[in-house]
Amino acid sequence: MKNKTKYPDYMWATLSWPEIEERLKLVDTAILPCGAIEQHGPHLPLDVDYFDADYLARKVAEACPDPKPFVLPPIPYGVSYHHSEFKGTLAVSNNALSALVYDIGMSLAHNGIKKLVMLNGHGDNVPTLTYAAQMINRDARIFVCVETGETSDIDLYDLIDTHNDIHAGEIETSTSLAIRPEVVEMDKAVDDTLDLDNEYLDYTSDRGVSWYVHTERLTKSGVMGNATKASAEKGHQMWEIMIRKMADFVETIKNTPSSKLYQNRY
Repeated sequence: MKNKTKYPDYMWATLSWPEIEERLKLVDTAILPCGAIEQHGPHLPLDVDYFDADYLARKVAEACPDPKPFVLPPIPYGVSYHHSEFKGTLAVSNNALSALVYDIGMSLAHNGIKKLVMLNGHGDNVPTLTYAAQMINRDARIFVCVETGETSDIDLYDLIDTHNDIHAGEIETSTSLAIRPEVVEMDKAVDDTLDLDNEYLDYTSDRGVSWYVHTERLTKSGVMGNATKASAEKGHQMWEIMIRKMADFVETIKNTPSSKLYQNRY
């Protein structure tokens, strides 16, 4: 009889139902990676947000002490209508994504998950995922949060030179160079740094407000940042920070009793 291929015991999809049942006695925390399939300039593939969210979720779980949090299969599609003028972008509506995430969350709660961390690799998913998180919390009464870089962005911006580096620029190109350089075409990298001249619309300003625009109105290349300044060295530093900071965060959630989380939150 052929032996079963051994996958990490925190990968939800590769476990059998009896294995899930046993492991749920040890850990009640799950990470749901959410990404997007959308243009990332002329030098990066469409799957950056999807790939990176899945990669980070796996690495965070790997870095956590036992029992490690579950890692769920990633959601590949996101709210990307604003990139739709660039071919290859596959967008879903806010309603479709929120309904899918809500159903997943409710099903996880039914299984016994009490703490759900949505690891979001695409900034424009935030309003939708936050809405879904609220609805899951309302109806299932479990802890739900959305992490879109809050645990580490402040540290990453200390490593780069580019202002308003928000899409396919110095950060995302560096992180891609660090873990899969074969998909990066640096000879096609461009500098399309945004100069918005308005601190309230500035994406990296502490006073910035949330606002929305079709990407082609800001950049012809699809890049918003300076991809030419990227390097694998910077990328390795960024991954180390992101993994360590988020693992610390997930550990605090995993090790805090639900009753205390609810008490502190509400």
